[in-house]
Amino acid sequence: MSVSPSMSDFAPFSRRRGPLDALFGEVDRALRVLTGAATASRPNPAEAPEPQPPLTEQEKRHAAGLMRVNHVGEVCAQALYRGQAAACREEPIKKLLLDAAVEEVDHLVWCAHRLEELGSRPSLLNPIWYAGSFTLGVLASCAGAPRNLGFMAETERQVEEHLDSHLSALPATDQRSRQIVSKMKDDEAKHRTSAEHAGGVPLPMPVRGMMRAMSRVMTTTAYRI
Repeated sequence: MSVSPSMSDFAPFSRRRGPLDALFGEVDRALRVLTGAATASRPNPAEAPEPQPPLTEQEKRHAAGLMRVNHVGEVCAQALYRGQAAACREEPIKKLLLDAAVEEVDHLVWCAHRLEELGSRPSLLNPIWYAGSFTLGVLASCAGAPRNLGFMAETERQVEEHLDSHLSALPATDQRSRQIVSKMKDDEAKHRTSAEHAGGVPLPMPVRGMMRAMSRVMTTTAYRI
């Protein structure tokens, strides 16, 4: 007598995620980030309906350049954390990275929205930034858990410094951009302390210097392109 298979017979197979499934998942995530289809899980900190003083055309161009740099930074952060998590075998660390990546999506969406308001666009080189950052994240994860977390902490430390400089450089009347950048800075500080408390170790000076040099190339290019 033959017995028809039930749905429960297939349940173990449906729950399995092989390397190909993981790859497709990351490709889908990358496309959402790069096409602007990603959505924020938290309200935009600049959405309060308060009257804003008008910006001059020069101020708008400058603010747009800075917010484009911030948007690229969030593209890179998203790719870094996804790459680090993809190669991470320690589940608590992987969860820490993916939780941070969710908040970085919020930053990404906020910056993209502000660029639209300023009549500008994201960087044309975002696919290159994403691919390079994802690869760098995988390499960081392969260095072991303490270095992986240390890379996260150092990344956020440098981003905090970068955002602080933007708070000084943005036009004084551009309160909407300032509100976004200020909230981003608070979140990055939280990510840094989380990585440090989870066991992140300081990176060697040459590695920190290389990260700063790469950041300068990215920010200089993204301001214009």
